[in-house]
Amino acid sequence: MDFQNRDFQDEFVFQASRSGGAGGQNVNKVSTKVELRFHVANSDLLSDEEKAIIAVKLVNKINLVGELVLTCQTERSQLRNKDKVIDKFYTLILKALTPRKKRLNTKPTKASVERRLDSKRIQAKTKINRKDVDL
Repeated sequence: MDFQNRDFQDEFVFQASRSGGAGGQNVNKVSTKVELRFHVANSDLLSDEEKAIIAVKLVNKINLVGELVLTCQTERSQLRNKDKVIDKFYTLILKALTPRKKRLNTKPTKASVERRLDSKRIQAKTKINRKDVDL
């Protein structure tokens, strides 16, 4: 699944606003924060199966309208923030659509079983020694 070849750029909606936090005059005057909106359900580039997977795995980043909303405000330039948020989008989609590896069950080693049983024996002896002695 190579998502860099798919041209999602036509389906992005960008919005710029002023960043928060420290920064002085630059923060107060320049709109450098970039917000990317991508409507998952209306996308022609994703299959129905991919849309369903994204809707489940990225549910916290999808708003009530069905848009995947990502923001970036780390850079002082709007263009660099835009590039970063696009990279963030591709990374998120790739991670969401990559299937998880199945876990292989492994047997405990003979030494680890022995250590566990030894510690159980020691604990049992400690508890037996705590009991009252009949006189």
